[in-house]
Amino acid sequence: MPDVGEGLTEAEILKWYVKPGDTVTDGQVVCEVETAKAAVELPIPFDGVVHEIRFPEGETVDVGTAIISVDTTPGAPDEAPAAAAAPAAAVPAEAAPAEPAKRQAVLVGYGVSEASTVRRARRTPGAVPAQPAAQPVDRPKGRPAAELNGHGANGAAGLAAPAGDRPLAKPPVRKLAKDLGIDLSSVVPSGRDGTITREDVHAALAPAPSEPAAAAVAAAPAAAAVSPAVVVEPGAREVRTPIKGVRKATAQAMVASAFTAPHVTEFVTFDITRTMKLVQELKLDPAFEGRKVSPLLLVAKALLVAIRRNPEVNATWDEAGQEIVRKDYVNLGIAAATPRGLIVPNIKDAGAKTLPELATALGELVATAREGKTSPAQMQGGTVTITNVGVFGVDTGTPILNPGESAILAFGAVKDMPWVHKGKVKVRKVTTLALSFDHRVVDGELGSKVLADVAALLEQPKRLLTWA
Repeated sequence: MPDVGEGLTEAEILKWYVKPGDTVTDGQVVCEVETAKAAVELPIPFDGVVHEIRFPEGETVDVGTAIISVDTTPGAPDEAPAAAAAPAAAVPAEAAPAEPAKRQAVLVGYGVSEASTVRRARRTPGAVPAQPAAQPVDRPKGRPAAELNGHGANGAAGLAAPAGDRPLAKPPVRKLAKDLGIDLSSVVPSGRDGTITREDVHAALAPAPSEPAAAAVAAAPAAAAVSPAVVVEPGAREVRTPIKGVRKATAQAMVASAFTAPHVTEFVTFDITRTMKLVQELKLDPAFEGRKVSPLLLVAKALLVAIRRNPEVNATWDEAGQEIVRKDYVNLGIAAATPRGLIVPNIKDAGAKTLPELATALGELVATAREGKTSPAQMQGGTVTITNVGVFGVDTGTPILNPGESAILAFGAVKDMPWVHKGKVKVRKVTTLALSFDHRVVDGELGSKVLADVAALLEQPKRLLTWA
């Protein structure tokens, strides 16, 4: 499992496009995975025949774990060297070939270091010695690369780490154990080479089963263990769904943002009738042929003009340096609801785009998000965000800041309402905007100016020309 994003430690396998026995070529997409940021297609870096699919769809896998192996020399004779046939007792513990063969890359999009060595399994006193397969040997011609993935064929599954020894576990598993209050030294490992897995940590948290149940579990094959899915017990009135991927990352980010940045939200309700008429006119303009024109487009343009008039709002708080960092570019985030959860891709350098260019970028952003093809890079580096709650018929809300940003604008539903226009009560198009901002960076005066400017631009859209 390669690191497909910045600092990501795991990914869920959504779909396999190949199966054992299929022929694959270098660059061919073999599976789709979902990280904490987006769904990503992974290409295979080999030509050959798929030998093994290591994990089923729906499984969450740590970065750096082999998920597929490919036989790059299919049809070659399968001959084992004489040394491999010798009994374990005939091979001294320190014996090894003078120059062992280089390891072969087996991970999708993930290489291995030539200096990497096979880690010997830990065992308790009296345990059965490791078999010869754990010794570094030349790869028999025709054997699948899966046999040289850096792990001996005989893992130390089920062997507890000796007292005083640091348990073997990857960073995500250590974090899980810390969050659940589990001491890793008391967990019985089941992974390769005595590595503690997520399932081991959860098993340590669960109450001990009765003797008959424990015996039944011990007799069950290892393949019976699968990742947790939606659990519905007969007669139950509750449904439990594991939180992972984009939804998990969003939850963590929102908690961090809500309890780190002091939020302030201000509101303004105004007449948006003229802007709604302009939207209809732009749809007929040849300059927008083939482009999607919506009220959100003009709201985005109004916010960009307001930021140009009040650049201090386009900033972030640097906690480590105790500085306010103002950005001279605007990467405009658009909150998008997708089947996998809320994501916030952004339009790079949105402030430098013309209105037709902004319309094109906005259309592409929304289409890509709906297809679930948004890349991690498209969600990095946002400076300010718009969330369109009006499409759900909601008047307004108090949006939470996207982490690392200092302002987010909520665009509410546009409704026909009685409104005083030119001294008379008339039916007009009315909406409400809400601006949440980080009060460490944006004080009340600056936040009010930005919100008032956006509303003024949308109330009289000709100001988009005179103020720009």
